[in-house]
Amino acid sequence: MKTPLFSLAVFATLLCSTFATFGDKAILKEKDMMRKIVFDKKTPDVFYCPMQKPSSMNKIIVTARPLHKLCEYEGNPLPPEYKSDCYMDIDESDYACKEKYRIMKRFAKDEP
Repeated sequence: MKTPLFSLAVFATLLCSTFATFGDKAILKEKDMMRKIVFDKKTPDVFYCPMQKPSSMNKIIVTARPLHKLCEYEGNPLPPEYKSDCYMDIDESDYACKEKYRIMKRFAKDEP
């Protein structure tokens, strides 16, 4: 009698830990999408970022912004009158500055 109960307890523990792991990955994926800055080679003068918090990852709405607006303040504090271009000021984050550097490096490579 103890063996089936023990097996059931182990199975339940493994099942719960599996769901917890997949749940964390889903949350991380959503957080990653919220810091997403999209650049398309076909439109080299703009980048795309979310304007509002999406209701789901299938319904994320992005807007095009001029590339010069990406990392406009270069990591410095934002002025009080600053109007955000993207959700949670993603366009002014450290990640955005790294993305702009990567994009500009690509431009330099493509030019003759």
